This record gives sequence, structure tokens and C-alpha cells, in this order.
Amino acid sequence: ETNPVGPIPQGRYLNAAARLETALPPIELLAHLTAIEHAAGRPPHPQRIPWGPRTLDLDLLLYNQQVITTAELVIPHPRMHERWFVLKPLADIAPHVVHPVLGQTIHDLLRRLPDAAATRTKPAEPPVLSPA
Repeated sequence: ETNPVGPIPQGRYLNAAARLETALPPIELLAHLTAIEHAAGRPPHPQRIPWGPRTLDLDLLLYNQQVITTAELVIPHPRMHERWFVLKPLADIAPHVVHPVLGQTIHDLLRRLPDAAATRTKPAEPPVLSPA
């Protein structure tokens, strides 16, 4: 759980990372992630407040060792190496993955960041899940 980054006052965020296996190409995977965001109540891009509060923010950080730069998608995520709240959960699941542009492991990128104590907060209580 971390404090928000940016100029808009808002609540704290829960940050997580997931490793997926998919046959989808990156742009199709991004479309699915965007659909999940919309289903969770996040408005489409033209209606969003930049750096504003959101119900869900799913980013495609890496896709194997591919480097992609298009108007719709940039992989690796262009600011992931600067953000503790991205690198920490990613390092928890994939510390030895090498950033395809910077040539450093996720663990090393995290280690090189300045202390991020200002953005960290105590971990949130695990959610109580009820059967569907």
C-alpha cells in the first residue's frame, strides 16, 4: 500500500504484480486489460483526469524481452524503473528478470532507487473474500 504520486489529492493505492502466460499479442492483451479497467468503473482515456483517482490501473510492464513503441503501447513501461511501487511487487515475483532496455535485473533496479519510505505505508489488511 502506497501514497499516491502526482498533483491530485487522493487516497492510497494497493500495488501488485502478476506474471501471466498468454497466447495474445501485446496489443490484444492491453485491450483485455483496458476492458477489465472499464468493467471496474474506470472511465475511457478521453474522460480520465491525468494522474487522478482511479478504481483500477492495470499496466503492461514487460512482455518477455520485447521492446515495443507505438502510439498505443510502450513496452517496457517507460517509467517502471523509476517507481518503487512498481518495482517492489515486481521484484517479489520476478527479481531476476532483466529489463530489456536497461540490461539490469528488476532486483537491481529496485536496489538502486532512493529509499522510498515516503511512499510506503503499512500493508493493508487482506480482503475478506466471500464465495460467489
